Amino acid sequence: MSYPAPQLDCNAALSAVEGGPIGVLICGHGSRNRQAVGEFAQLAEGLRAKLPGVPVEYGYLEFARPILRDGLESLQAQGVKRVLAVPGMLFAAGHAKNDIPSVLNTFSAESGLRIDYGRELGVDLSMIQAAGARIREALDASDAAAVGRGDAPVPLSDTLLVVVGRGSSDPDANSNVSKVARMLVEGFGFGWGETVYSGVTFPLVEPGLRHAVKLGFRRIVVFPYFLFSGVLVSRIRQHTQLVAADHPELEFVEASYLGDHPLVINTFLERVQEVVRGETQMNCSLCKYRAQVLGFETEVGAPQQSHHHHVEGLVEACMLCEHECTGACQPDGIPIPLGHSHGHDHSHDHGHHQHDHDHSHDHGHTHAPYPHADHPLGPRTLYKPRPKPEENPGV
Repeated sequence: MSYPAPQLDCNAALSAVEGGPIGVLICGHGSRNRQAVGEFAQLAEGLRAKLPGVPVEYGYLEFARPILRDGLESLQAQGVKRVLAVPGMLFAAGHAKNDIPSVLNTFSAESGLRIDYGRELGVDLSMIQAAGARIREALDASDAAAVGRGDAPVPLSDTLLVVVGRGSSDPDANSNVSKVARMLVEGFGFGWGETVYSGVTFPLVEPGLRHAVKLGFRRIVVFPYFLFSGVLVSRIRQHTQLVAADHPELEFVEASYLGDHPLVINTFLERVQEVVRGETQMNCSLCKYRAQVLGFETEVGAPQQSHHHHVEGLVEACMLCEHECTGACQPDGIPIPLGHSHGHDHSHDHGHHQHDHDHSHDHGHTHAPYPHADHPLGPRTLYKPRPKPEENPGV
């Protein structure tokens, strides 16, 4: 199926925009997982194909090359005078609000290059449609399998949708996942919907699913609202399978993550257009760094700085998995050290940069503690041996 792309006159953008010629930088987080890095690069290539004549580069905060500075230097070498930087992230949490702007601001101050920063993908019609397409693929496969067995497909009214978000210490980003989930539940007409998270906040996937099965629906669709593969997506599948094994009477359907769906690429194009038109508007009304958000009052006015400089550009790719990450390096959420040392304990998960358990940095920066780190449904529970359901029937 083809999807109409937003119209952007590339030649006009190059010649008419003040401060041009312009270039585009897609800003990613980075991962040790080779498939995740490859998928991000593939998405950037898809965007480049949509913008002929406009230099498009990409870069990562950590654990992959090119880093953001590499991408910026490449654009500068191509004669770019103004960069439109877009965060390659679903929602605006600490990485999009602090880490990426810190790197961009530093480079701009050093080089004199004008850098305009766009907004995250966010709660967007195209993104919800892309998510719906992935869920529809999973439902169609489930229905076809039922017919193949001689059974009637499970109706949507008897199906529960569980949307899995990345999880953040920023409640603004977490709440956006819930909004996407509700849009999908109402859009399809599912019998019920739940939102869980892969880490940092609560409820986590496994305890969340164990609560969800008590609602009595015959089929549960688990949809990771993620752009790319990686240890988190693998962990979601593993924890889903743990719960499914304890409930063979239920059908668990695993939907695919978003990937480089055409509507995802179209959303990136829309974000570029917004920067060109000067319409970029981040949702700051509920940002914990700018407003007295309930429970996070101490973080108002926190300085905008990046904490990724000590792992910027490290490319020690995990070699435990052949292609797609299986989570073998982090079976309980705790990564196996890969041999690098920075003079401090690197016990936190750079797969999605959780800061919910003890670690120390000797870099002159600190992270505000997540106020619900000891919640019984997460996030520290991810790092402890979990009792079996029969040992703790309250979970």
